[in-house]
Amino acid sequence: MNLRENMMAIYNREQPDYYGDVMTALEFILDPVFVRDAIIPQDGKEYTDSWGTVRIFLPGAPGPHPHQTPENIVIKDIEKWEEQLAVPSLIGLDWSEAKSQAALINRNEKLVASFCPGGLFERSHFLMGFENALMNYLEYPAEMKALLRTIADNKIAYIKKVAEECHPDIIFYHDDWGSKQNLLLPPRVWRAIIKPLQKEIADTIHACGMIYMHHADCICQPIVEDMVEIGVDIWQGVIAQNDIVEIQRITKGELAMAGGIDGPKIDLENTTEEAIRSEVRRAIDTYCPAGRFYPSIPNGVCFREWNNSIVIDELASYGREYAQKHPIK
Repeated sequence: MNLRENMMAIYNREQPDYYGDVMTALEFILDPVFVRDAIIPQDGKEYTDSWGTVRIFLPGAPGPHPHQTPENIVIKDIEKWEEQLAVPSLIGLDWSEAKSQAALINRNEKLVASFCPGGLFERSHFLMGFENALMNYLEYPAEMKALLRTIADNKIAYIKKVAEECHPDIIFYHDDWGSKQNLLLPPRVWRAIIKPLQKEIADTIHACGMIYMHHADCICQPIVEDMVEIGVDIWQGVIAQNDIVEIQRITKGELAMAGGIDGPKIDLENTTEEAIRSEVRRAIDTYCPAGRFYPSIPNGVCFREWNNSIVIDELASYGREYAQKHPIK
């Protein structure tokens, strides 16, 4: 099997040649919306994205992040958000490079993916600051619903446009709804404000003939049944702090998952090779029996090159051995 065939076999409950990271089968296109908002120089300087959020990418950091102050946040008063927010236009963007990239990908061997960061929750706290956002979700639910409606409308229009121009197989949608300890919003608040709009986004992805893969490398266990109801096809980023076996039980295989390897536990300077290999094998042995599981590091990689090379090697060897010894009946 090639990469696409193997990863789709796992997705479709068919016998794979090996169990491994779904991300290895994806080929990403860099569309103009992603490029203008997500790609900034790693120089520690301030850059403003199309929504008005100031961001920086510090040298040595794993990625860019908002650099917010009381003076530079976009929405300073949630009751006046409509006066303060300028929604970026999707008109007049140059899609030629993204279309060229998509055309060069061999779709028989790889899945074409569109990287869609800045989900509803993340965009909301990018606009007003993290603490302000959390308080506003609790104290001003009507205003937050209206704001997220506007953000969702833009996101839906973008997904339709990327589908029209590039025809991806997968939308890789980013929105971290939790931390390593719990959800960041009470489940009732998440269900009241985010869930209905997220269902519309999922419906749009499916209507365009694409798989909806949601990245959230955090605790989402309290809302996994909601994720199934919404229409999340693959949850990428499942950290081991979730009870993954219990999630597999209650979702009855309807939610494919990727993750399970406890990256921070083995991404240490003094970690032994055997400890790394043992953690990879633990994840495969524990989570693959239920099926539809892609063992991998939830955030993508170990940041220490040697540690990461051992993970990759063990996934390649033990992931194949496990598939051969445990055929799907």
